[in-house]
Amino acid sequence: MAIQNGMSATLGAVQLGAVDASGVDWRLMTLEGWDSPDSRSEFTEREADHGAWASPVYLSSRPITLGGVIVAPSQALLEAAMEQLRAAAALTDTLLTVWETSPKQAMVRRSGKPLIQYLTDTRASYSVLVTAADPRRYSTTLSTGTTGLPSTTGGLTFPATFPVTFSATTVSGSISAVNSGTVDTRPVLTITGPVVAPSISALYPDGTVRQLIYSLDLASGDVLTIDTDARTVLLNGSVSRRRFLTVSSGWPIIPAGSGVTYQFQSSTYNATATLTATWRSAWM
Repeated sequence: MAIQNGMSATLGAVQLGAVDASGVDWRLMTLEGWDSPDSRSEFTEREADHGAWASPVYLSSRPITLGGVIVAPSQALLEAAMEQLRAAAALTDTLLTVWETSPKQAMVRRSGKPLIQYLTDTRASYSVLVTAADPRRYSTTLSTGTTGLPSTTGGLTFPATFPVTFSATTVSGSISAVNSGTVDTRPVLTITGPVVAPSISALYPDGTVRQLIYSLDLASGDVLTIDTDARTVLLNGSVSRRRFLTVSSGWPIIPAGSGVTYQFQSSTYNATATLTATWRSAWM
């Protein structure tokens, strides 16, 4: 596709703000709601005093309207493009990517009737409303880090022959995760066995520590996936093990414009056990 000057976005398989291989010109003229979601808060008036008591403030879901004009080489191609856009505004999770200087994405679903109207036999206007249940705008780049359990192997072997060569290998057992966005992001933490009763400590720059402690052992080949946003704990992708996870001091996040260190621990060392963290920087 040839990208036009100006706004460009991808909704499912449709590239808006571009000319596709069939010569259909998908002009994107409005992108409402991408700037910021609404917020949710409550204010309770103080009795016999000035002002009010403010509740915590949370972001609401993010409605997004994409609008513009489709210009096609023929009526048949226009009708095919209209059907393609209706299908792209899907009833299930669909990826919306906005191609800014630093591209960002959100998972959306159709939340209103797509308004697609003929202007001529080769031109049509469109307005599509979708909503992101998770209001964050995420980086299109997936960050990842992997570590084993902390250990030191190798080193000096006796009897030694001079000159001596040291070959010690140290595994820190930690992952440093950085969020370059403007709102906290929530990682997916994956533990691969075998490992005895693993735990993960999230160490923050201000000295705060949040712990996830799993009370069961993982056998060789077992994979435990902890989604800190959905707050699910799945063994081998299907079996819930949430009741065996103790969450100490809250679910770990990666703060905006900052980082966190995830420390992998177990009472028994195993060289093949691993912890993997995946995350995306997030913006309001």
